[in-house]
Amino acid sequence: MGKTITEKIFQKHVVDEPFRGTKIVSLDVVLCHEITTPIAIADLVWRKKDRVFDSSKVKAVIDHVTPSKDSKTAMQARILRDWAHRHKIKDFFDVGCNGVCHAIFPEKGFIRPGYTVIMGDSHTCTHGAFGAFAAGVGTTDLEVGILKGVCSFREPKTIRIDITGKPQKGVFAKDIILEIIRQLTVNGATDHVIEFGGPVVDSMSMEERMTLCNMAIEAGGTSGVCMPDSVTVDYLWPFISEEYGNDKAAAIAAFRQWHSDDDARYASRHTIDVSALEPVATVGYKPDQVKKLSELSETKIDQVYIGSCTNGRLSDLREAASVMKGKPLAPGVRGIVSPATPEIFKAAMKEGILQTFMESGYCVTNPTCGACLGMSTGVLAEGEVCASTTNRNFNGRMGKGGMVHLMSPASAAASGITGHLTDPREILK
Repeated sequence: MGKTITEKIFQKHVVDEPFRGTKIVSLDVVLCHEITTPIAIADLVWRKKDRVFDSSKVKAVIDHVTPSKDSKTAMQARILRDWAHRHKIKDFFDVGCNGVCHAIFPEKGFIRPGYTVIMGDSHTCTHGAFGAFAAGVGTTDLEVGILKGVCSFREPKTIRIDITGKPQKGVFAKDIILEIIRQLTVNGATDHVIEFGGPVVDSMSMEERMTLCNMAIEAGGTSGVCMPDSVTVDYLWPFISEEYGNDKAAAIAAFRQWHSDDDARYASRHTIDVSALEPVATVGYKPDQVKKLSELSETKIDQVYIGSCTNGRLSDLREAASVMKGKPLAPGVRGIVSPATPEIFKAAMKEGILQTFMESGYCVTNPTCGACLGMSTGVLAEGEVCASTTNRNFNGRMGKGGMVHLMSPASAAASGITGHLTDPREILK
């Protein structure tokens, strides 16, 4: 019987199995940010175990509230900053060079096919786009990971989803993952890895694959994963070219070891043809409550937010700018855009994308997660409605009493122009 990519990664990394089905795996990378890591640091200090297993494998960033907005967030940042300096963590990204964790870590080349990755952040599953097993963990697991470089998992079963067909104009990766979550439901992949494949995924860029994997957790998945291929090699090439003697074919061949076997056994398999899929958005407070945008045109909005680890990358900004170019925000609607990293910010500025946003009336912020989880730079007031490119629409997520409709950057931009939820094809005609 063949194996899935996740089974292969576990097989390589297992160091112990204390209970049947519970595996201790070694970690290639432990990622940290200032919201969840300070709790782990404080406990390690209290236990007199203030150490890191390998400072070269621990990466840290201040990204959720940056620059700090008050004394509490300043202290969280200080704890992480002091800890990173204390343990000589070279890959620490502070104010001025920091970005959204799930955008800046891949951008720096820290994630590779076959890696095991943890972080105290539920959207760590994003990194599965590179053919890695990447999972968000709680504070105790994060502590152990920092201290010992291992983590305990029940070996997850895998749900295989083949995406087929040809997406219509105006339909993007965000629409596809929202449709997948609608079909699976928010609990449909609990304790499973979602393996994305099929011709649509094969043709996606790494940024689109990251959007897919980012939201696997919204269906309950432990992680999402894509097979590494030439697209993966091209993205990582600046970081791996010497390793493969400047031979891309060699890298592609090496990455193939992290493909699921043809006869691998899955918990379930699904084929989703996206040819007839229309642009969609969430309604209500669950990410599986999804409707066609063409059915939601009566819903007025107060704010557009374009950013986050889901859709704050350069291709997302290009997508939104192509819709809004030359068109202002509707009266009474405010727009906020947060490029996910400094590199994305600079590229968007160089291409004139930020100018397009500003000429349409958008506020351009520094890279940060702040608005996505209602902590800074875009919090909603009670009763306000936001067309957002983020990944979570729970009650109060973006501010107490606010309503968040999740959608693609193109759909968010189109909604900003009209002042109500809008199918971007109406603007792109």
